[in-house]
Amino acid sequence: MRGKRAVVCGATQGIGRAAAIELANRGADVTVLARNREMLEKLCTLLPPGEHHALAADFDDNEAVRAAATHLASSPVHVLVNNTGGPPGGPIVEASPEAFLTAFRAHLINNQILAQALIPRMREAGYGRIVNVVSTSVKEPIAGLGVSNTVRAAVAGWAKTLAGEVARFGITVNNVLPGYTKTQRLEAIIASRAKAAGKDAEAIARDMAAQVPANRFAEAWEIAAAIGFLASPAAAYVTGVSLPVDGGRVAAI
Repeated sequence: MRGKRAVVCGATQGIGRAAAIELANRGADVTVLARNREMLEKLCTLLPPGEHHALAADFDDNEAVRAAATHLASSPVHVLVNNTGGPPGGPIVEASPEAFLTAFRAHLINNQILAQALIPRMREAGYGRIVNVVSTSVKEPIAGLGVSNTVRAAVAGWAKTLAGEVARFGITVNNVLPGYTKTQRLEAIIASRAKAAGKDAEAIARDMAAQVPANRFAEAWEIAAAIGFLASPAAAYVTGVSLPVDGGRVAAI
C-alpha cells in the first residue's frame, strides 16, 4: 500500500488504533482522526516511518467533521476507515428519540460527510477503499444494545447502497463486523451486564466467551488485519459485504 493515503477515524484506542498501525505497517501514509489531538499525535510517533498526521474533530459535532473532511479532501485520499464509538447500552424500549438521533448523527451522518468529501479524490486516483467498522448486530441484534443495533443496521444499508453506486470507479465499500473484542467498549458491556445480573464481571466474561466457538475474545489487531485486507489492492473485487470477525459466534447462532 505504499503511496496510498489512509484516513482512520476513532484511532485513539481499540480497533481504530490497531487499524492505523496495520495500515501504516502495510506502507500507507495515515491520517488519524478523533477528538483528542494529544493522543493522536502520540500515536503518530509510534507508527513506522511515513507521512503520518493527526487531525482533531469531535464526532458529536457534524460541522466539525465536515471541516475536517474538507481539509482531508485537499490532498489525495485512497482509504477511509469509519470507526465511531458505540452508543450507550440499554433496552430499546427505554431509549429516547434523542438517543437515536445522536447516534445516527455520530455514525451514519459523519460517514456520509466523509464519504462525500473523499470519494471524488478516490475517483481521481482510480482507487478507493471505504471500510466501516460496525458490529455483528448487523447479522443478529445484541441484547441490551437497542440504539446501537438500530443505527448499525442503518450504516450497513447505507454502505451496501453506496457500494453499488461507486464500484465502477474502482472504489469498494465494505463493513467489518467485530465480535467480542478486548476493548474499553467490551469492558463497559461486561460491567453493565454484571451489575444488572448481580454477578461477578469475570463470570459474565466467561459466559460471553463460551458463546463463541473460538472460546475467547478477539484482540484488536485481529479486527485490524481484516480491515487491512479490505483496504488493500488484493481486495479490489470485494465490495458490498459485511464481514464478521467474531470467532464464529454469528455462524453458530
